[in-house]
Amino acid sequence: MRIGFGLDRHRLAAGRRCVLGGVFFADSPVGPVGHSDGDAVCHAAADAILGAAALGDIGQHFPDTDPRYGGADSLELLAEAAARVRAAGWRTVNLDLTVMTEKPHLAAHKAAMAANLARALAIDAALVSVKATRGEGVGPEGRGEAVTVHAVALLEPVKNDFDAD
Repeated sequence: MRIGFGLDRHRLAAGRRCVLGGVFFADSPVGPVGHSDGDAVCHAAADAILGAAALGDIGQHFPDTDPRYGGADSLELLAEAAARVRAAGWRTVNLDLTVMTEKPHLAAHKAAMAANLARALAIDAALVSVKATRGEGVGPEGRGEAVTVHAVALLEPVKNDFDAD
């Protein structure tokens, strides 16, 4: 088994579309700034699984210098990262994330975020935990300037027909 850690932070700006964990927050006055859709939840999750499989990071696979990824749906990037992890012989056992931001408020959306992430990873939603916390006025998150996400993933080798039980 292997453990991977992912960390992503995006600056928040007025007038930007706010998507976190594949959930669109239509009433958010700010959204993450990024080359793709800026979904820091998906980016941290991708880094966690890629890191656990020793496959590098999201920037290596989907560089922000490549125009193909401009405005990309980060759930699709996460699904592609998960496919690469599976192709390398690993399966995601579970994913645990903590999202730190003042706004938008995530409490009512955590289950939908977990379901979206699970779909992208091709695992059961019960294996994905999304937690939310606020900066309480401290740091860029507390001042409403950024969203930061920490993610931890556990992977296990994929068994094939030749493995002994």
